[in-house]
Amino acid sequence: MKRRDFLLGCGASAGALGLAGLTQARARAAQELVIQPASFTFRDRPTEGMVSLSPDAPPPVLYGRQGEAMRLSVRNAMPDYTAMHWHGMRIDNAMDGVPYLTQMPIAEGETFECEFTPPDAGTYWYHPHCMTMAQMAHGLTGVMVVAEAEDPGFDSEQVINLRDFRLDEEGVFLPAFTARGAARGGTFGNVLTANWLDAPSYDHAAGGLVRLRVVNSDTTRIYKLHLGGAEARIIAWDGHPVAAELPMPGKDEPLLVGPGQRVDFAVAMPGAEGQSVALLAELPGRGSRVMARLRATGQSLGRDLREVKPLTANPVARPDLTNAEVHDFVFGWTPEGGPPNDGFCGSMGYSFWSINRTPWAGDAAENVGPLATLERGKSYVLRLRNESPNLHPIHLHGLAFVPIRSNLRKLPPLMTDTMLLLKDEVAEIALVADNPGDWAFHCHVIEHQKTGLTGYIRVT
Repeated sequence: MKRRDFLLGCGASAGALGLAGLTQARARAAQELVIQPASFTFRDRPTEGMVSLSPDAPPPVLYGRQGEAMRLSVRNAMPDYTAMHWHGMRIDNAMDGVPYLTQMPIAEGETFECEFTPPDAGTYWYHPHCMTMAQMAHGLTGVMVVAEAEDPGFDSEQVINLRDFRLDEEGVFLPAFTARGAARGGTFGNVLTANWLDAPSYDHAAGGLVRLRVVNSDTTRIYKLHLGGAEARIIAWDGHPVAAELPMPGKDEPLLVGPGQRVDFAVAMPGAEGQSVALLAELPGRGSRVMARLRATGQSLGRDLREVKPLTANPVARPDLTNAEVHDFVFGWTPEGGPPNDGFCGSMGYSFWSINRTPWAGDAAENVGPLATLERGKSYVLRLRNESPNLHPIHLHGLAFVPIRSNLRKLPPLMTDTMLLLKDEVAEIALVADNPGDWAFHCHVIEHQKTGLTGYIRVT
C-alpha cells in the first residue's frame, strides 16, 4: 500500500496533512504525547541519547477509564520514524500502532491522532512498534492504567515499571542489541531499574490497602518476582481480573513475568510506620534483589486484605471449546538467513527466528500473508510449539485468550494477551475471534521479534 493511499483511507494526521476526521474541539481535547530525545542520570552523569515523552523523565503513566473515550495525539520530535502501540488493549485495528499493518510510520514533525474507548479495565502499557529496539531500549516504554467503572476500594495504588538499560561505567549507552544475543535469549541490560530508579521507596499509609501494578516493559529480561514483608494476593494478570485464587510466589518459587506481561497485587501494608514491603527479583547467580519498596507511614488504617472487593470481569467472550478450530504455530530458528525489509522502521540486518519455519520478511515487505485467517465470532484453539531452548513471551495484539493446556505444566485459566512459552513447551490457548483486523503476533523479546519471530493473524 502506498503511503498516500493509506493516509487517505485511514484518517491519519501528519503535520501539514491536517487533522482528518477530527474537529478543532476534539483535537484540543486530546492529550499530546511528544516522542523526543531525553537524558537521565543513572550514575554520576546524565545519560544522553534516551527517548521519552519528557526531556528528563520517564514516560508518564497514562490514565483512562473503562468505557470512556481516550484521545491521544502522538507527535514525533525524533529524527527517526516511530509508531505507538497500546499493548494489551482490545481496540480498533486502525489505532493499534503497527507500521504498515495498521498505519504508516510517523515521520519527524508528524502527528498521529489516536482515539479509542477501552472496553477493559486493568494495567496496560505503551511502546513504539517502529525502530522498536532502538527506541524501547533507550527508554520509550510507559504504563497505561484503565480504571474500573466501580472503585474496588483501595486506599492507594503504586505503578512499578521494570526496565533494564545497557550502560558503560560512564553512563553511556552500550549497543542495545547484539547478534549473539539475538540468536539466543536476547541482549540483557546491566542497569536494572524500577521507574528508571535504583530500588526506589514509595510511601503509603500504614495498615492501608495498596494496589501494586507491576509491568515488565523490558526488551529482554524475564523477571522472577515475589514480595517480602506483606500479606498480599494476586488480583489481576495482564490486565484481566483473576477469578481463581493463585498461590503467592516466593523466593523458591517466584512468579515468571516475561517482557510485556503485567501483574497486579492487592497488598496489606504493615501497621507500623517505617516498615516496608519489598518487590524482589531473583537474578541468576546474584540471589534476591530489591526492585522497589512500599514504606508504611502514619497511623495504621487497620485495613484487612479481606476487604478488597473482587474485580469485575472484563467483557471478554469465552471460547466454546467444543466447536473450536485448531491452528498450529511452531516457534524456532529459521532455516533461512536473508536480511529483512523493514523500510522506515529499521532492521538488524539478519534473521535468526521464524514462525512455522518462515522468518518475518519485514514490516514493509510486500505480499506477506497472515499466519492464519480467523472468522469473526468463532472460537479457536492456537497450539503453540516452542522448538528452541529459549523462552518466548508470545504476544497477540487486539485479542485476549485463555491458556488451556501444556505438555510441561498446569496452566491457570488466566485471561491474557501474552503466553510465556518455556523450553520445549507445547501450549494451547483458546480465544474468540471477535475483533476484526490484522493483528500482530510475535515474541516480545524484541531482538527475536526483529529477527524473524513475528507475523500477523487476520480476523475477517
